[in-house]
Amino acid sequence: MDAVLAAVPAPVDLGRDDAQDLLVRELSASVYTEARPGLLQRALTWLRDRVLELLPDDLDAGPAVDALVVAALVVLVLVALRVGAQVVRRRRAPEPAAAEVFTGARRSAEDHRARAEELAREGDWPGAVAERFRAVVRGAEERVLLDERPGRTASEAAAELGAALPPVAADLRAGARVFDDVVYGSAPGSAEDDARLRRLDDAVRASRPSAASTGAPT
Repeated sequence: MDAVLAAVPAPVDLGRDDAQDLLVRELSASVYTEARPGLLQRALTWLRDRVLELLPDDLDAGPAVDALVVAALVVLVLVALRVGAQVVRRRRAPEPAAAEVFTGARRSAEDHRARAEELAREGDWPGAVAERFRAVVRGAEERVLLDERPGRTASEAAAELGAALPPVAADLRAGARVFDDVVYGSAPGSAEDDARLRRLDDAVRASRPSAASTGAPT
C-alpha cells in the first residue's frame, strides 16, 4: 500500500468518472494481490466466486470475470463511502436552538406590540412575527395566566396558555409553530404570518380563563 500511495500524485480535483477509473486501476494492481495478500485479497476471491456461480459452467473465467469482480468491488466501496458520509453529516448536524420566547431586556406586552407595528411598517416580517408572539405571552404573564419563567419555549407557552384558554388552544399551538419556524428555522415570514399572529393576540386578549383552569366553581 505504501508503494501505491507513493506512486499516486498529490491530490487533485477529480471528477467522478476519473476517480472511479483510478480506483479500478489501483484495486487491479498486483501490489494488492501479491505484495500484501489479506482482507482485500479474500474479498476479491469471495466476489469472484460469487460471480462465477452466476455464470455458465462453459464460460472462460478469464480477464473479463476479473474486471467484473473489480467493478463490483468499486460499486461496494462507493456505496460504503456514500453511506458513511451521510452518517457523519447526521452526527455533525447541530442541534436546533432552544426556541426561547424572550431574549434580552424585559419589555411589556404593549412594548412588544409597538415594536411589532414598527417592524411591520418596515417590512421586517420575521421581526414583526416574533414580537407579536412575545406580546401574546407577555400579556398572559401580565394577566397572571402564566407565571414569569425564564427560558420558556414557544411550544411550552402555547401548551400552558392553551390549558387556561381552551377556545384558543389550537390557535396558540399554530402561532408557536410560526414563531419557531420564523425565529429559529428557515421560514422567511410574511405579511400573512404577521396578520395571523395579530389575530391570535387579539383573540387571547379577548378570552377569559375557563372555570376548570382557575379552579372556580362552575
